[in-house]
Amino acid sequence: MTRPVFSNSDPDSDDPTRKAPASTGMRLVVPLQGVVQGRGGLILGSLIPCALFYFLQFYIKRHRSSPASSSSNPPSPSDSSTDLVELPRSSSRLNLSGRGSIGRTRLSARASSTSKPNDSAYYIGLDRFLEDPYDEIKNPDGIINLGLTENRLSLDLIEKWLSNNVRDSALGKLGLNISGISAYQPFDGLFELKVAMAGYMSEVMGRAVSYNPLQMVLTSGATPAIEMLFFCLADQGDAFLIPTPYYPGFDRDIRYRTGVELIPVHCRSSDDFVLSITALEQAFNNARKRGQKVRGILISNPSNPVGNLMTRELLYDLLDFAREKNIHIISDEIFAGSNHGNKEFVSMAEMIESEDFDRDRVHIIYGLSKDLSLPGFRVGVIYSFNENVLAASRRLARFSSVSVPTQRLLVSMLTDMGFIRDYQKENTQRLRRMYELFTAGLNEVGVECSRSDAGFCCWVNMSRLINPYNEKGEMELWQKLLNMAKTNVTPGSACHCIEHGWFRFCFTTLREKDIPLVAERIRRVVESCRPPA
Repeated sequence: MTRPVFSNSDPDSDDPTRKAPASTGMRLVVPLQGVVQGRGGLILGSLIPCALFYFLQFYIKRHRSSPASSSSNPPSPSDSSTDLVELPRSSSRLNLSGRGSIGRTRLSARASSTSKPNDSAYYIGLDRFLEDPYDEIKNPDGIINLGLTENRLSLDLIEKWLSNNVRDSALGKLGLNISGISAYQPFDGLFELKVAMAGYMSEVMGRAVSYNPLQMVLTSGATPAIEMLFFCLADQGDAFLIPTPYYPGFDRDIRYRTGVELIPVHCRSSDDFVLSITALEQAFNNARKRGQKVRGILISNPSNPVGNLMTRELLYDLLDFAREKNIHIISDEIFAGSNHGNKEFVSMAEMIESEDFDRDRVHIIYGLSKDLSLPGFRVGVIYSFNENVLAASRRLARFSSVSVPTQRLLVSMLTDMGFIRDYQKENTQRLRRMYELFTAGLNEVGVECSRSDAGFCCWVNMSRLINPYNEKGEMELWQKLLNMAKTNVTPGSACHCIEHGWFRFCFTTLREKDIPLVAERIRRVVESCRPPA
């Protein structure tokens, strides 16, 4: 009897012109069967491969286990599977466990760059302080930290408000009930807090400008706010101009993930480190010649570390420059309410309100870590006039949102205008007094400071003490201050200052009674640097 033969075409086809290949037999797809089956018939083609298959299984079973493993106790079966036949363990895991590693696990290029040890004196000094912190009783020979811009002068005022307002009986009043803090909320901030923040910022700025809460995005600190703006305004490899000296953390905060470059615009002591449009123009043109795309300017007003304020005239010139070059302006105003001098602070928001400038290119950074002494609360603000920037920032805020309990608490604090005004007045007086006492203490040991009107720092000139007069000499003096004087400060080179021998001293982490101790430690370094008589 002849078996039918099918081709690879559709068996239901009725095309009479199709012809099946004459040499193709029916193939059954079973393990090993199709290998030997052909014209020899169904029985012979089935018995031989099946016999080979079972013989191979028997052979593997006899030779799989080594003597060492056969003597070990087999794992007991699960109580829930007593009626199941235990399957033999596969040899693949045994083979894998004996293999050696072929190399170290790999990180992305981004993570590898970020995980490298700190090479900035700013971070090295902070790390050294954490290893050996000064304590009047427990560690009197430890390192005194003058490298951190943190205001501890008015923490008692914050503590008093919290003790009077955050009690079990007041939780419902403050909106801290479970229904108000446990559910999802908008990632870019509660609208109630945006309204409260707008009122607070207006108060801090001397009520010279009104802020629109609809133009705000709240973030977990000013650092994410700055990074978010750079993400929105520039691509990897693009650049922003930034006047020097500037906050040393910007190098890390901006470059790590966005890949945006910072181009220093050098300011000099002969101009009191005030930015000039001439220097800005030169830096812009040089960047263009190198093929860099300049997307904007980042300014700090008040300045950190110098502590000077930008005049209205300079702000006008910056707005004109940005419009002419078709670039953005980011104004970091996080020290706006920490004035201790007699000069007027002018916000970029006030300039935009009073004049007909292109608002879409102006963006403001603010936060509560400096003016309200709440760095641990992690609250920052993006205030922008550009709807596209706001739309993108609202979506990005999901990666850096402020906790809802923190927001609920701050709504109550920031709307307590009696407390805010009392705090602002007292904090300003304490800042001014501490600044005067600290600079007087440094002057007594022969160290001069540049005039500061705002912020928490003194910009100290120690250039006559460095030898040689270069960055190496500056870093050697910094090492003496850290190791001999046990005092952590920030060298000017970490702030990209073009002149050697300038240092940033932060005075708001001290108590008044600490000033003589700091001055005495600095005096030892000053005397060690003087040439012998």
